[in-house]
Amino acid sequence: MHGPDGERCAVHAAVGCVVIGETVEVQRYVETGLDAHNEPILEWVSEQVEDVLVAPGGRTDIADTERPEGTVVQWTLHFPKGYPATLRGARVRVRGGDPCDVIGDPQHYTVVNTPTRWSMPVELSRADG
Repeated sequence: MHGPDGERCAVHAAVGCVVIGETVEVQRYVETGLDAHNEPILEWVSEQVEDVLVAPGGRTDIADTERPEGTVVQWTLHFPKGYPATLRGARVRVRGGDPCDVIGDPQHYTVVNTPTRWSMPVELSRADG
C-alpha cells in the first residue's frame, strides 16, 4: 500500500498506513496562589500531550507598513480522543518553537464520526515581528 505521494507505508495492505502523533506542550494561565495583598498570582502552567497530529498551516506576511518584518505562524493540530481538558485561552508549543495561541474553543467530534485516534481539531496562530 502506498501513501498519497506514492511512498511506501511502514505497515502494508492489511493494516494501512501508520500515522504517528507528536508530543506538544499545552500552556494554561492559571491561578497558583495569592500574593501579600490577597490578589491572585497567575502563571503559565505546562502539560505535555502525546500523540497529537501536527499539520503546518499557512505562513503569511502581516499586511501592515509599520511591521514590515511581521509574519503569521499557523498550525492545525488534532488532539487524541479522550483528551479531557478545554483548550480555550490556552497556548501550545509545537516542535520546541514559541507558543501559539489556541483559536476559539475547540471541541471534539462525535465518536461515531472519528474512526481514527484523533477527534479534536485545534487551530493555532502567532504573529511575529
